[in-house]
Amino acid sequence: MAMNLADLFEHAADAFGDRIAVACGDRQVTYAELEERANRLAHHLAGLGVGPGDHVGLYARNSLEAAETLIASCKLRAAAVNINYRYVENELRYMLADADLAVLVHDDALAPRVAAVAPGTPGLRGTVVIDDGSGAAAAAPAPAAAGRSERTGYAAALAAASPERDFPPRSADDVYLIYTGGTTGYPKGVMWRHEDIWRTLGGGIDFLTGVPLPDEWSQSRRGLEAAGLVKLCAAPLIHGNAQVATLAGLFSGETIVLLPRFGADQVWRAVERHKVNVLVIIGDAMARPLVDAYRAGSYDASSLVAISSSAALFSPAVKDACTEALPSVLITEAIGSTETGFAGLGFVSAGAPSRGGPTVTPGPDTIVLDDADRPVVPGQVGRLARGGHLPLGYYNDPARTAAMFAEVDGRRYAVPGDWARLEEDGSVTLLGRGNTCVNTGGEKVFPEEVEGALKSHPDVFDALVIGVPDERLGQRVAALVQPRPGRAVDLATLGPHVRGLIAGYKVPRSVWLVESIGRTAAGKADYGWARRHAAGHPPASQVPASTGSTAAGPAR
Repeated sequence: MAMNLADLFEHAADAFGDRIAVACGDRQVTYAELEERANRLAHHLAGLGVGPGDHVGLYARNSLEAAETLIASCKLRAAAVNINYRYVENELRYMLADADLAVLVHDDALAPRVAAVAPGTPGLRGTVVIDDGSGAAAAAPAPAAAGRSERTGYAAALAAASPERDFPPRSADDVYLIYTGGTTGYPKGVMWRHEDIWRTLGGGIDFLTGVPLPDEWSQSRRGLEAAGLVKLCAAPLIHGNAQVATLAGLFSGETIVLLPRFGADQVWRAVERHKVNVLVIIGDAMARPLVDAYRAGSYDASSLVAISSSAALFSPAVKDACTEALPSVLITEAIGSTETGFAGLGFVSAGAPSRGGPTVTPGPDTIVLDDADRPVVPGQVGRLARGGHLPLGYYNDPARTAAMFAEVDGRRYAVPGDWARLEEDGSVTLLGRGNTCVNTGGEKVFPEEVEGALKSHPDVFDALVIGVPDERLGQRVAALVQPRPGRAVDLATLGPHVRGLIAGYKVPRSVWLVESIGRTAAGKADYGWARRHAAGHPPASQVPASTGSTAAGPAR
């Protein structure tokens, strides 16, 4: 059995070719059409010299072409590399070099950046330009690289290439590559064997029971037994969340709905139009505007049966708002990371008590380790770890790869740095990433818990918590707060509100009011932006640590 992602998609294309596979904007393709178009792109890429182990950059917003690039790369035993379409020249230059790209598929609007950067990338053999109506490529010079100037329009590339599925056999050992978001620095590529990422994120296990599927045809067989769900992936395909949700859905015969740009009203209009059954989102950054838009509009969401959130904070206040607005919809929250894959699942219920983060039933081989790499006992806090099917490591970074893994009782575990608590009932509460934890006077404060408390205030729309230098405490807890539209945050009430939910030492001592919170295209926190803003602007409220009080009043 191949256990290869391209084979899994081809099984689905053979099983239900007439079904709609992907819809994006006003366009859609059936499984048979998606198969043919991906074959054509793969043959064009092969003509540029792309083969096993090569890397194909994807620098684009959501589109049919973006989905096809993911599949076509797998067909060639190459790996697609997700590049944030917000990246400017310096960031793009880093990605082209770090990922050793052979070919870059990009939106027309991004052609000027590509042309400015490509000459410094000797390994780049060519580019394929997705027509987005901007006409930017026509005005930009061809991106000469390594003495070549291969730039082809996407439509022209497909028209001139073979539609046949005549590729050599593939392997479960082929590498799938996902670059992390880089919220605390430049992103790094996490390498997975195809079989391993399928078993952890691509639907190769039953996420509720942890039981692995028996073979590579299980998903397509299951898809034949039902009409196929309609799933809307709200995040861009440059994010691992959307990639694996899209691929897993395609393996099972689902219809995947993508949006060229995220917008809350656009999501609900797409839910109505396509009769979406499952909505896949990334935490508060998407859930909060979505629930506000749903309440303000008159949208028909009667087709919706489930909402799945992962990859970012889903705060208690926003969860409660979602359950209130959509009482008949099953809402779940999954934990994990690019380095671990799926690590646990929780079901959201109204008014559930908060334990400082999402509390989930741990997935297969998920444990919590202490500082000596031993499993913790119930009630203890440690580092979240996952065994079983694991990534190979970070691309071109052996030091970080070695630091990612730990051996426990002769078994290897991925330990990316997430802190969690093992509860008395065997569940696990995710507390936050260690590299964003604030150490204030020797106390660890996880930003996600404080952000959840801040966002439960009726006048707060979004918040981001960081640590800033403090002469007495080492670090002080600080917050950047975005008010709800048309409202002003009364700092005199904000502090007491937060202090009623979390311990006094966790309450922000410095608060900045901002028009909007800096986030990545996928909605993840941009901590670099937050630190730059805090360093360059005076806070709206600040209380010295020596007073023994927080920005909101006396500490407790």
